[in-house]
Amino acid sequence: MGRYLRVLLQFWETAIAAELEYRINFVIATFSSLGSLAGSLFGLFLFYRADYTFQGWSWAEALIVLGVFTILQGFAGTLLSPNLNKIVQQVQDGTLDFVLLKPIDSQYWLSLRTVSPWGIPDLVFGLIILTYAGSELGIPLWRFAIACIPLGFGLFSLYSLWFMLGATSIWFVKIYNVTEVLRGLLEAGRYPMVAYPVAYRFFFTFIIPVAFLTTIPAEAVLGRTNWVWIVASGGLAIALFFCSRLFWRFALRFYTSASS
Repeated sequence: MGRYLRVLLQFWETAIAAELEYRINFVIATFSSLGSLAGSLFGLFLFYRADYTFQGWSWAEALIVLGVFTILQGFAGTLLSPNLNKIVQQVQDGTLDFVLLKPIDSQYWLSLRTVSPWGIPDLVFGLIILTYAGSELGIPLWRFAIACIPLGFGLFSLYSLWFMLGATSIWFVKIYNVTEVLRGLLEAGRYPMVAYPVAYRFFFTFIIPVAFLTTIPAEAVLGRTNWVWIVASGGLAIALFFCSRLFWRFALRFYTSASS
């Protein structure tokens, strides 16, 4: 474990040093995040402008969901996109051979090789929204601490889904559109699940677990969620992670080395 941690620190130190050579990108990423956040707030405002509310969700409570969603976007932009989207390129170029030959777990290398600071603005904006909404609702800090548990499970579930999609590039080399479809489906998480018809709620809870990524952590902040759902979030995260491990090993059986 200590060796893997030292390797991780070296990975990220090198990645950040390389990214900071183009510091203007951080300014561009900040404005991009602001634009995306403004669009999300405007969309939410359109629902609430005429005294309409999602069932059981006030404006400030809906902002909690949006804050969690923005943090999710920041996590994806900081860690998932820079790493997992490169699996496709490595399969195309044959550089996956070099990854498999390294004396380190290949899934670990592919998942954590680099980190991008351009997702940090979303993380910051998400925390600002949560702080504002929490102060409006008078939410104590210990509830935010509890909500970190299902939020962490949700981030782990998102990683596992994204990694399994990336692994399918071994069969279907160009899968960029598939990952974009996943990102599009995750956009549903910017609103509480009660905003959707029953059939969509079922889909976003049990087929594509968007509810476990945003709504359940938000309900934990608000003190509404049942511990059964938090346990279910943990079970889902563990199950998806083990599925990603098994699926990666299965996929490697069909990988044809660039040198063969």
